[in-house]
Amino acid sequence: MKTAEEAELCFPQLLNSSCKKTRLLPSVSLVFHLTLSSISLLTVFLNLLVIISICHFKKLHSPTNILLLSLAVSDCMVGFLISFQIVLIDGCWYLGDIMCAVYFILDYVITTVSIGTMVLISVDRYIAICYPLHYPSKVTEERAKMCVSVFWMCSILYHCVLLRDNLQHPGRYNSCSGECLVFLDYIGGVFDLLSSFICPVTLIILLYVRVFVVVVSQARAMQSRVAAAALQGSVKITAKKSEMKAAIILGVVVVVFLICTCPYFCATLIAEDAAVSSSSVVFLLFYFNSTLNPLIYALFYPWFRKSVKLILTLQILKPESCDIVMV
Repeated sequence: MKTAEEAELCFPQLLNSSCKKTRLLPSVSLVFHLTLSSISLLTVFLNLLVIISICHFKKLHSPTNILLLSLAVSDCMVGFLISFQIVLIDGCWYLGDIMCAVYFILDYVITTVSIGTMVLISVDRYIAICYPLHYPSKVTEERAKMCVSVFWMCSILYHCVLLRDNLQHPGRYNSCSGECLVFLDYIGGVFDLLSSFICPVTLIILLYVRVFVVVVSQARAMQSRVAAAALQGSVKITAKKSEMKAAIILGVVVVVFLICTCPYFCATLIAEDAAVSSSSVVFLLFYFNSTLNPLIYALFYPWFRKSVKLILTLQILKPESCDIVMV
């Protein structure tokens, strides 16, 4: 039978070198396990629906939806990463030092890709609203795919280089067995904060401020011309309304993203050890953003609701279902 001291250790067989477990009431531990497990499953399920929808239905293959696909892939991976945080609830890491390093690199990469995709979405809406005549020629499906692919590859390479010491010497900075830490020097940390959060968020805010200034001015101009619009003019106005609606919907996605992520990064800056507990509210809010994005699509996008219905009823298995008109 284990002694009281052994019961508090991550690895009782390593009595002198094992880390101690975080003491949590059984009820509190159960709540955190259930909450994280629910968020994880829901995040993976909802984002898989987005991924299947955009990949399967040809009518959804647009530059904007390619960016939403990239965001859904990163959000889906967040759902899988939450399962690692469930392991860490008691403060112990049981998966080894190499998996610890891989986990942190994936976490850094996915976070950076999510923020970078938000920047690309902001740029997409900026061009569509502010330069509508140039949008079809400047923003194409192939260019969107290229931008997304390059960004994913650069993000993976960048963080592998930034955290290379942790990959070369896994577990080097752990003070005891059962701990999962990565080391990032001061200069690297400041550069990563600037390149992965402060600069992208600043750019997102500036672009969307400009977008909504133009949206408001266009809305007022359209209202004054609606009564006298001819048939051809009505088509143009409808097209403009469609672009404006897309800008507003994606603006909601961006605002929700900032609300969910900013508290986490602020808490990380304030924390002396640059770490935020997996049981903290800001941490749960940070990961819950990946669950919210598909819910926003379901609320505002008719094509997503229709595609979900087709997926859940297995109608996508029918021949030529990929050619169904979604809008």
